[in-house]
Amino acid sequence: MYKNLISLGIEGSANKIGVGIVTSSGEILSNPRKTFITPPGEGFRPKETADHHRREVLSILRTALEEAKIKLQDIDVFCYTKGPGMAQPLSVGALVIRTLAQLYQKPIVGVNHCIGHIEMGRCVTRATNPTILYVSGGNTQVIAYSDRRYRIFGETIDMAIGNCLDKFARLINLSNDPAPGYNIEQLAKLGKKYIEIPYIVKGMDVSFSGILSFLEDLLKKKKKKNLMKKRKRGESSEDLVQEDLKNSNKIEIPVIMTDTISSENLNYQETFSNSIQSEIYVPNPHTKEDLCYSLQETIFSMLVEITERAMAHTNSKEVLLVGGVGCNLRLQEMMEIMVKERGGSLCAMDEKYCIDNGAMIAFAGNLFKINIK
Repeated sequence: MYKNLISLGIEGSANKIGVGIVTSSGEILSNPRKTFITPPGEGFRPKETADHHRREVLSILRTALEEAKIKLQDIDVFCYTKGPGMAQPLSVGALVIRTLAQLYQKPIVGVNHCIGHIEMGRCVTRATNPTILYVSGGNTQVIAYSDRRYRIFGETIDMAIGNCLDKFARLINLSNDPAPGYNIEQLAKLGKKYIEIPYIVKGMDVSFSGILSFLEDLLKKKKKKNLMKKRKRGESSEDLVQEDLKNSNKIEIPVIMTDTISSENLNYQETFSNSIQSEIYVPNPHTKEDLCYSLQETIFSMLVEITERAMAHTNSKEVLLVGGVGCNLRLQEMMEIMVKERGGSLCAMDEKYCIDNGAMIAFAGNLFKINIK
């Protein structure tokens, strides 16, 4: 019979730094974390993210120990995220864990970030043999366990779904607090009109880059064309600005236009001076709410389709949602409809365990330590 080991894990592969303390029986003793928040319209860069993790990691470590009511010498195994992730932020957790392991003469386990998400999901939901949909900022995969290995049945062929949502949030200038995907989810609940968006499923794989390009084109390039049509009708810059103000509930995309009127374009001289440069806001005919709603409905439908195919292939009756995007309630709702129609069940979690956290690294590392004893 194995001893109930206590493991401490540090997760810091992206913009969250977390410390978790877990027993090998699955009891989560503590799991604090902090998120690096950037201004609206900006992503997080490796250096600034690593600086944030360095500033916060020791205070989070103290908090984790206090919540668990244990001391560092009580830890049996120290675990850290080995990858995948951003190299500079990852190095912060690795350095702290290696230092602690040397000070207290305890073993170290490097944990695969993806396996950490999956094992945490199985621990919390008690799923036995699920088809796994792993959706996060850096990953989009349909996975199942077979012959002592996790095997990928389908995945994104370009960017991850979380990255797609983050970039779209930057396009419409949404806040990063608490997370871009969460803010898109809240706006989507207010959407009333579905806008047709490309639906890209290729066998068991999905693609999101074309969808994002379509939305960029919708928000920017076509607006420039609309502006030129209005100019040909003789509408002045002031008229366009006034129209934009009337549509203040619409998305406003700034377009910088410089027009130099030559002698060949005499028809334009009544409207514009010979050389003008002005910033003109051209209203988008679609609201932010409708765009968020349409984006979610489209990309989540794609994920449901490939997950159902994987369920049929593996003869599975469970779907486990893991990764940061997995806590989206609309995705859970859509997936549950599909699973119930197949006579199965959905295993889902809230943001406490779906989003990157130290407990998932501690638990996965503990499992590895038990298996090699």
